[in-house]
Amino acid sequence: MNTPPSTELTPDDPLVKSILDALDQLFGLHPGHRPVHAKGAMCSGTFTPSPAAATLTCAIHASQPSTPVLVRFSDFAGVPMIPDNDPNGSSPRGLGIRFQLGEHVHTDIVGHSADGFPTRTGEEFLEFARAIAASPPTAPHPTPIEAFVMSHPAALRFVQMPKPIPTSFARESFFGVTALKFTNAAGVSRFGRFRILPVAGNDFLDAAAAAKQPPNFLFDELSARLAKEPIKFRIVVQLAEVGDDVNDATAAWPASRTNLDFGIITITARADDANPEIRKVIFDPIPRLDGMGPSDDPLLAVRAAIYLLSGRRRRAAAAAH
Repeated sequence: MNTPPSTELTPDDPLVKSILDALDQLFGLHPGHRPVHAKGAMCSGTFTPSPAAATLTCAIHASQPSTPVLVRFSDFAGVPMIPDNDPNGSSPRGLGIRFQLGEHVHTDIVGHSADGFPTRTGEEFLEFARAIAASPPTAPHPTPIEAFVMSHPAALRFVQMPKPIPTSFARESFFGVTALKFTNAAGVSRFGRFRILPVAGNDFLDAAAAAKQPPNFLFDELSARLAKEPIKFRIVVQLAEVGDDVNDATAAWPASRTNLDFGIITITARADDANPEIRKVIFDPIPRLDGMGPSDDPLLAVRAAIYLLSGRRRRAAAAAH
């Protein structure tokens, strides 16, 4: 069994608590909701692996004919009612995929709509979040966030990266934040990053068209689209080659790297967001199953612990009502 990084953090770790506190300061407290990607919708569907998937990994879902999935689309901010056409909602949008491998057995992909990440470590992300919170429009220049990005080139690249508003969640691409280690039945391992690409292709709004959209247009469009037809995404794995940094989420690999076809996600329906079991779902960026394991990227442990801590807080809020 692949094991999590030796540096795995607990939800009680001071760094984890500090990051959650910084996100609360940035977006405000919204009990029962995630601290980021608060506005979202869960959907159901199936995953069908490609023949190539089993050459990369011996993970169960890479070889069985199909696997049920839960898929959550979300806007970025930790504000449950953020309008879908608010640029802050695209900074970036989120996607969680849960592969339901058996009773209480699952593995997840957690991605977002930007091909990269602003910081390499949790400590840097804490600085980044605090700098944003300390930079209101009235702050004198250079603001704390301006100073941070000028001293952190990866963060500057990330904030300057175009993040257009899509016409539909079904027309957006999503990217795994961190590299994972894939091992096949012969024991051969490769590192790679997940990419989730819309079969319908990308389609984005310009600023003028986005401004004319109603506040919930993406979620309304999602329901209308699913009433007519399934939504399909290709899952591919961008494979690292010798010399590629597999432990730094800010490091982009060359576009020439092989994208191995992993399979197709077919989304068929909106799930019942009021279902207590649906609301309990806590996505985990660490795979935790044979054939797929973590790299040594320090963000994996931090993200897993934050998701667990915020998920526990969300469940407690739900139980109190």
